[in-house]
Amino acid sequence: KRPTELECDVVRFQNQRDKWIAFVGLLDGRPYEIFTGLADDEEGIALPKSVTKGKIIKVATEDGHHRYDFQFVNTRGFKTTVEGLSYKFDKEFWNYAKLISGVLRYGMPIDKVVHLIDGLHLNSESINTWKNGVQRALKQYIADGTKAKSKCPQCGQEEMAYQNGCLTCMSCGYSKCG
Repeated sequence: KRPTELECDVVRFQNQRDKWIAFVGLLDGRPYEIFTGLADDEEGIALPKSVTKGKIIKVATEDGHHRYDFQFVNTRGFKTTVEGLSYKFDKEFWNYAKLISGVLRYGMPIDKVVHLIDGLHLNSESINTWKNGVQRALKQYIADGTKAKSKCPQCGQEEMAYQNGCLTCMSCGYSKCG
């Protein structure tokens, strides 16, 4: 069962000209859920750039539904809550993120989740931009040394492994991030 509050990392990324934001809820230091969307949407999320951590709080509403709020401590030490995180983003992105969160909750290894997302064939360019950002946000949680089943584009060896969220060739040192 999901705890009422989860620690959260805030990950910002840019694809093309769009600025995106991801809230990665953590359970025991491992990604458990993800909320993503455009950071500069009119009804989106406007956070100070210094905010990189916080909490995602599950709140029961009067009508029996649930919403998710994001809470952080500002530079003066005061708690600030953004209510209705679950309503701030485009429904299509929300549904894909809900699906990915379900996979995360059941403990699929993060590198496999990233590979699963990479294999999604989506129709619109904005969804593909979102997909790339979600992969980038989750890659930072892949344990260093996790092997990838791919050949190095530089030397051709099958010695690719994750280091600091980047695919790195253990033979020649080639590295690809993002």
